[in-house]
Amino acid sequence: MKHEYQTSDVCASKIEFDVDDEKRLHDVKFSGGCMGNRNGIAALVEGMKAEDVVKRLDGIQCRMGTSCPDQLAKALKKILAQ
Repeated sequence: MKHEYQTSDVCASKIEFDVDDEKRLHDVKFSGGCMGNRNGIAALVEGMKAEDVVKRLDGIQCRMGTSCPDQLAKALKKILAQ
């Protein structure tokens, strides 16, 4: 299922991604932000279980108490809570 998450307090303005029936992450795309970081994060989490992504990325800070990886974890936590 396709998801879109509006980020806050980071360079990227939104994150788009798919979560399949097994709760695995696919096709992560950040809008804005550092191209190297956003492409690196997307490549590293491709095919991972959402809960594992949250465990690895939750709480990573860049500025303002959050980061692009942390924002992805926040988006996934919302989906997993549904």
